[in-house]
Amino acid sequence: MGVQTHDTFEGAAEVLASFRPIMRAIAAAGGPSCEVVLHNLDGADVDLGHTIAAIENGHVTGREVGGPSTSLGLRVLQNRKEDHDAFGYRGFTDDGRELRCSSVYFRNRAGDIIAALCINVDLSAMQQARTLLDALLPAQGSSATASPDEYFGRDLVSVMDSMIGEAIREVGRPVAQMTRDEKISVLERLDERGATQMRKSVETIAVRLGISRVTAYAYLDEARRAGE
Repeated sequence: MGVQTHDTFEGAAEVLASFRPIMRAIAAAGGPSCEVVLHNLDGADVDLGHTIAAIENGHVTGREVGGPSTSLGLRVLQNRKEDHDAFGYRGFTDDGRELRCSSVYFRNRAGDIIAALCINVDLSAMQQARTLLDALLPAQGSSATASPDEYFGRDLVSVMDSMIGEAIREVGRPVAQMTRDEKISVLERLDERGATQMRKSVETIAVRLGISRVTAYAYLDEARRAGE
């Protein structure tokens, strides 16, 4: 019988050994716009800057073996027991391209997530083709995509920057016009998504919000107390 995603594994190395041929097959069938990645999320102290254990068609996101996790990796590590499998959701590269993504997570015998297999398809060519056909074909209603959105980058700095930008856009007001409560809301959103776990993240958020590091930590504490 083939390996199934609900099987358990001793560690990420066993997942890689089992799924490496499948990764190659998916990438070959999907073509050069289909990236397939396996992330090593095993251990108590995962270095999110270096989770990629294997990758096919890494040119899609500009990553390679030893490269970083994405914004979703932060959420997963907040709760390894939860079901994080997701299919057909949107992803965004650091240069603004849209991806169609699916992620499946693998667990050890204790039920903790230790690895992730992710498929990311670059939609650029299809979107360009659709643009050319829009003048000839009637507009089609777009179907809702599954949540969550995911942000990719060549390093964690670009991933974090994308997450901060999205949180600011969600608040719906330019930073220069934001009230104190709106800036707290930005920090609350980023904390919920795991962005504040990144090294020097609060300092980076403070710069984007035009506040001091001390004020940013105070706002973060207030947001966490409000959520209790």
